[in-house]
Amino acid sequence: MSWVALAVSLVVALTVVPAGVRALLEAGLTRSNYRGATVAFPLGAVLVSASLVALAPLAPLDDRADLDLLDPELRRWFAYVVGVALLGLVDDALGRGDTPDSARGWRGHARAVLSGRLSTGAVKAVGSLALAAYATSGLGREALDYVADLALLLLATNFANLLDLRPGRAEKALALLGTGLCLGYWTTAPLELLGLFLGPVIVGAFFSLRERAMLGDSGSNVVGALAGIWLVTTLADGGRLIALAVLVALTIYGEFRSISAAIGRLPLLRQLDSLGRVDVADETD
Repeated sequence: MSWVALAVSLVVALTVVPAGVRALLEAGLTRSNYRGATVAFPLGAVLVSASLVALAPLAPLDDRADLDLLDPELRRWFAYVVGVALLGLVDDALGRGDTPDSARGWRGHARAVLSGRLSTGAVKAVGSLALAAYATSGLGREALDYVADLALLLLATNFANLLDLRPGRAEKALALLGTGLCLGYWTTAPLELLGLFLGPVIVGAFFSLRERAMLGDSGSNVVGALAGIWLVTTLADGGRLIALAVLVALTIYGEFRSISAAIGRLPLLRQLDSLGRVDVADETD
């Protein structure tokens, strides 16, 4: 009955997410997106709130009534998803955004720390490392495999931040990954494991694509965390190493080049990237 978590979170999100977007707008919590449109921000805080509201009836029923509503392994990963969302929210609230002196990328955050300035990105990186180390501990992995899992989880979370430069892009990548894993391994385990968080992400994707809200670091961290957990829990040893190598390469590329520009140069990716958007603009940076 682990599918119940996805169903309940989806139903709750249909009420909580629209109300949360309106509340953000009414409170003046907005940001300009890549086209200069004013959108509610950060959507990630609303998504996590919806998941917690869904958890309210699920947790006691799962424990007291023995209804098997939540995957037992969710306890391991729950703290990571909520924790990186909180770290992203700190970055959303205290980060410098797109100002000229803002620290961007691994090199930018390192320079900020060395110069004695507060880098919320650096705080997020260290905090995410701690959360990932906690989440992946106790899996019985050998030393190198443990480090590989840790790196895979962190890089997947970070890569969603690199993707989240256009509406719905990170969510589409998550959907493609989930579909590939479920079909490739002929299992629905990834959806059952993280169904509590998937419902709000699905509903939130509508608001992202319609350019009514922006994920923010809090939201992209959630999407990236779900992707990383899927990779760690679904792939075999060889598959995890391949995924890690791909993420390392993409992260290095994103540090020196524009991922948006690369997507814009490839027709298939450009069409997929624009699918479902309210307005398609030039995808070059």
